[in-house]
Amino acid sequence: MTDCDFLVVGHGIAGATLAYVLRERGHRVLVYDPGQHNSASNVAAGLMNPVAGKRFALTWRAAELLPFATAFYRELGQRYGQAFFTETPIFKLFSSLEEQNAILARSADHPWEGFMAGLATADPDLAGVHAPFGGAWLRGGGHVAVRQLLAALAAEGTRDGWLRRETFDWTRLATATTGAVYAGQVRARHVVCCEGAVAAHNPYFSWLPLTPNKGEVLDVTCAGLSTAQVLNRGAYVVPVEAERFRVGATYRWPPFTEGPTAVGREELAARLAVLTDLPFAVVDQQAGVRPAVRDRRPLVGPHPTVPCLSFCGGYGSKGVMLAPRLASLLADCLEGHGEMWPDASLQRYNALQPANVI
Repeated sequence: MTDCDFLVVGHGIAGATLAYVLRERGHRVLVYDPGQHNSASNVAAGLMNPVAGKRFALTWRAAELLPFATAFYRELGQRYGQAFFTETPIFKLFSSLEEQNAILARSADHPWEGFMAGLATADPDLAGVHAPFGGAWLRGGGHVAVRQLLAALAAEGTRDGWLRRETFDWTRLATATTGAVYAGQVRARHVVCCEGAVAAHNPYFSWLPLTPNKGEVLDVTCAGLSTAQVLNRGAYVVPVEAERFRVGATYRWPPFTEGPTAVGREELAARLAVLTDLPFAVVDQQAGVRPAVRDRRPLVGPHPTVPCLSFCGGYGSKGVMLAPRLASLLADCLEGHGEMWPDASLQRYNALQPANVI
């Protein structure tokens, strides 16, 4: 029998950050993950953007989430000798003169706290970028090499024995007030579900309002396009290396087909063509399925009726920014000396739980 304090199911960005935080606090952690190369976390460009959407709205809790995430990924980079996080300005292009005027009017009230670095009312003359109406310069964000980060953690987990590349079977979990036993082989004080969109079919958590949302991304080469910033207008363009960029992302609600599609490729190529007049070539296309929630807030915290279970997910397209802080908060809760933010707690949906949860 293997004994552990916490059994974490899933090693995407949510599960990996939680497992790391718990291990750093001295807990015995065991992680189960099947190792899917096309998981939402592995496909993601890892963008951390303080101002999102067509309305230029400040991202939820950005003032706390962004600095925490930045420090977290830099710490991981130092530990593993890799530069996982790249801090870079984000240039959010205006789509019209009307949008430019609207944002200029709103800027007088400083709605973006300290994340707005400046406003350009004319084309800033970035190499290869078509921005006739100017745009907004954002600071404090950047992007994370998520696939490389998860690979580094997984390599350590495989070497040290805390990561098992297996699909977790929830029907083989026996729960009790004091803990749980899995498959008659693993005994854990607490089990945390971090399965991403797959959790919509979890017998303990299927009542949560979690909806799969498919996203596709392109990797393109484009000689001459500026790599000094992330571009954002209808799509993000994240510099990956010299002359190579990741362009994303599409949003598809069910029903959707699995894997990359010609429609997704055409949509993203068209969005990129709005941002640059330079020729580009698509060298790769990937698709993943995000775990989305109806109110666009994460779902984190203990199961309402099974004391040894918790949930950590529902991050949607903001997982890289959300994961570090929420992992720390959940770890506090699991240790018995903290509370989850009410607007992130799954308790706001407790009324949806059926009476016959296994």
